[in-house]
Amino acid sequence: MLMLNTAQRKSDTVRMGWADVSNGMIRVQQQKTKKELMIPIIPALQEALAILSKDAPNFLLTEYGRPFSVAGFGNWMRDRCDEAGLPNCSSHGLRKACARRLAERGCTLHEIKAITGHKTDAEVRRYTDKADQVHLAHRALAKLQDTNKNPKSANPL
Repeated sequence: MLMLNTAQRKSDTVRMGWADVSNGMIRVQQQKTKKELMIPIIPALQEALAILSKDAPNFLLTEYGRPFSVAGFGNWMRDRCDEAGLPNCSSHGLRKACARRLAERGCTLHEIKAITGHKTDAEVRRYTDKADQVHLAHRALAKLQDTNKNPKSANPL
């Protein structure tokens, strides 16, 4: 839920904890880029976080109650994906899935970058190029047909 709803790398996700939460947002200092982000906690993520101990140092803990290392979390996720019969899935795929979901809901590249922390539009496009084309095509044509918002034709008779 953390990765799917914050679009962060596993190196950032394993460090998240209650100390990073304030006013309904998670503060992330990205390890790779050093970029600081404030990401709103949507209700689905809030619900998942609500069951976690407020005393734990991080949200994600090993079976021994210790924070995961980045490699340890990656291995744990690999095992969970394999157990679920999803050999082509990964923790990084959840970051991409979040970006794709944002694109499918009409978010601009700037809005997506505000969540993912990417610096360039090209980086975001790599993540979102597989956005649901059929869904986007339907949405685009619905906008074309909305005569209330666009009463004048660009190509008048």
